[in-house]
Amino acid sequence: MAEFTMELNDEQKEVRDWLHGFAADVIRPAAAEWDEREETPWPVIQEAAKVGIYSLDFYAQQYFDPTGLGIPMAMEELFWGDAGIALSIVGTGLAAVGVLANGTEEQIGTWIPQMYGDTNDVKVAAFCSSEPDAGSDVASMRTRAVYDEAKDEWVLNGTKTWATNGGIANVHVVVAVVDAELGSKGHASFIVPPNTPGLSQGQKFKKHGIRASHTAEVVLENVRVPGSCLLGGKEKLDERLARARERAKAGGGERVKNAAMATFEASRPAVGAMAVGTARAAYEVALEYATTREQFGRPIIDNQGVAFQLADMRTSIDAARLLVWRASWMAVNGKPFTAAEGSMSKLFASETAKKVTGQAIQILGGNGYTREYPVERMHRDAAIYTIFEGTSEIQRLVIARTLSGMPIR
Repeated sequence: MAEFTMELNDEQKEVRDWLHGFAADVIRPAAAEWDEREETPWPVIQEAAKVGIYSLDFYAQQYFDPTGLGIPMAMEELFWGDAGIALSIVGTGLAAVGVLANGTEEQIGTWIPQMYGDTNDVKVAAFCSSEPDAGSDVASMRTRAVYDEAKDEWVLNGTKTWATNGGIANVHVVVAVVDAELGSKGHASFIVPPNTPGLSQGQKFKKHGIRASHTAEVVLENVRVPGSCLLGGKEKLDERLARARERAKAGGGERVKNAAMATFEASRPAVGAMAVGTARAAYEVALEYATTREQFGRPIIDNQGVAFQLADMRTSIDAARLLVWRASWMAVNGKPFTAAEGSMSKLFASETAKKVTGQAIQILGGNGYTREYPVERMHRDAAIYTIFEGTSEIQRLVIARTLSGMPIR
């Protein structure tokens, strides 16, 4: 087990500097254009693929970093560049984590490479969990998966929403209900291969922020996938469902995690790192502005009202990063989140990003409110961190339930 450390090793520093250079030289110059266009920045994703950032190998190296700091470090640097473009680059990773968390070795080897494509023909993937009536309340999910034993196929019907890369993905990972009586414990995840009949894109959302990232509904109408597309396999699913039924009869017992929650639990510190990157970017713009902008014959940072805000901003950013790093280290080293440390990191970092980007606008004044400066875009982007992959309210609920052991509602 790797010791917890706040110091990156030489190899990690080299990767960090490489990512920072890409974010500064490729992502940032393109950020305003793709935010205005509200389209997937395929040329930037292609550039990321060419240099090796958008690839299975790169994310595998970071994912299996024994210190746990590879992924959060990468997320922070890319999202420092721009949240919308960065999410287009890393959005496939959520689907990949879904397969890594729940799939067999064969499924991992078969499907994850198809999520990325290659440098000449890049692809993306989508993780589809949320529904119009089931966002935070995953137990209300309506998408159904019915097993056709005669053909060894699963038939999926339903509508997913808020899916990053939904409808344009080469591979979709879809969470569906296989046993409605078991609530969230009766869910399973399925691979929907490329060009599968019955899957279509529904509404594409025009968003407040992260506008370079494609977000849409995914409609499933009698979508048939082979039995081999059930992540983890049917034998494992049947065993899990049988245990859940026995516990339900006994009136509770040990908690059984469903496929969607396993994915979110693994990814929450990474989302926290994204928020840290956006907050840091806004803080740096505000700091530079405050040291160069003069009012009443002196830089505005000479005023305590501005200087103290910057001090608070930097303190919150560093605290958020430490929470993210702690949770990431714990996750990779098999330490249980006995105090919901993953949710803590996501909660604090996402709230920090919203607050810091707002403070940056205030420091820049009228300039901060215009699109001539990037902080207004950063502020719009930051709003998503308190919403997706579990709202701040849900994170607080998870933390409170974990600390108290009570079924707080």
